[in-house]
Amino acid sequence: MARIICIPVTMDGEVEPRWGKAPRVALATVENQTVTGWEEEDVHWDTLHDEGGEGKHHARIARFLMDHHVTDVAASHMGQGMDRMLGSMRLNVHLGVEGDAHAVVERLAKEA
Repeated sequence: MARIICIPVTMDGEVEPRWGKAPRVALATVENQTVTGWEEEDVHWDTLHDEGGEGKHHARIARFLMDHHVTDVAASHMGQGMDRMLGSMRLNVHLGVEGDAHAVVERLAKEA
């Protein structure tokens, strides 16, 4: 079964340090421990973050993740509330990542 890893990215391909305020994310499809797809989307979570409060913003992110069938989230860091929410969604969360986003996803792809 394919995994979908969501990771916040900068325009130059680095891991964006902000998860909940990321302007852009990548969705990487992983099959048989190999990255087979890479799609980037402008999510504008940076500008949407303060619209409607934290609960509404968390719901916005949860909907995006569900709509895109995400199984894993990789991020530099995130707040406790977001971490709890992703855990309740039964997503695999990989924190402390940095550097080249493609390289991070390639490494995570090899982990079962």
